[in-house]
Amino acid sequence: MAKILCTGIATLDIINEVACYPDEDDEIRILAQEKRRGGNATNTAVVLSQLGHQCFWAGTLVNESDRQTILSDLEYYQINYDNCQFLEHGKIPTSYITLSQDTGSRTISHYRDLPEYTFDAFKKINLHSFDWFHFEGRNIEQTQQMIHWCKQHCPDTPISVEIEKPRDLIVKLFKFADIMLFSKQYALSRAATSVKDFCQRLSAQYPDKTISCAWGSSGAGASFKQQYYWQTALKIKTVDTLAAGDVFNAGMIDQQLRQSHLKKCLEFACQLAGKKCTQKGIADLSAK
Repeated sequence: MAKILCTGIATLDIINEVACYPDEDDEIRILAQEKRRGGNATNTAVVLSQLGHQCFWAGTLVNESDRQTILSDLEYYQINYDNCQFLEHGKIPTSYITLSQDTGSRTISHYRDLPEYTFDAFKKINLHSFDWFHFEGRNIEQTQQMIHWCKQHCPDTPISVEIEKPRDLIVKLFKFADIMLFSKQYALSRAATSVKDFCQRLSAQYPDKTISCAWGSSGAGASFKQQYYWQTALKIKTVDTLAAGDVFNAGMIDQQLRQSHLKKCLEFACQLAGKKCTQKGIADLSAK
């Protein structure tokens, strides 16, 4: 069992399930509504906890009623949040999600009124007890300092960074990462013609780093030292794709910790993400 520190956000997800996604100006009936804890870093931590690891979350919350939904879920999955910053003013970041029964797709409208986690808070953490550091690719200037701090004080501890959105200056986070977990969205923003094109191009720039990229329902690719691997996704009936990318990332981290071959890492991560897409939420995901 590894001790993993995940740094990023937690959100309140309000999920409205509909028969199919509406056209503009439509009026439709919501078939079901659910509130869940969300957020990329905490989703990944919850899955890693189910895979047998001891997970810690560093992020911000505000002292208002919705925080209990988040904290209760973290406690259920035994995610330690002692390093969380509790602020007095602001609003829990909230994602309003439209989930289509027809396709399993999710459309997200996100509201945020809460400061991001700071480097000043992060550098108070005792880093030497951790076996792995995972970061969301957000809050770039502060996150860059956190990653550099990890490399300075724990140079042998692996660092993974999730690169989901094409944010300004996000390439600053690449230098000290050991594993970069890219999304299809980001790859397309960099004019990638295919997942292989993207992974091999990045691998040529960063040959000593593991580059992976989830390519939606078709599968995922990865490169290391310019050796490229591909894994086809499971053929499934999609129920809910929300957090599938976070689940894939957890699968990659788990297998890297187990020192699996990169092809095996992809196979396991795709299988895990596929299983998630056949169900609502990320409960009951395990290596079995």
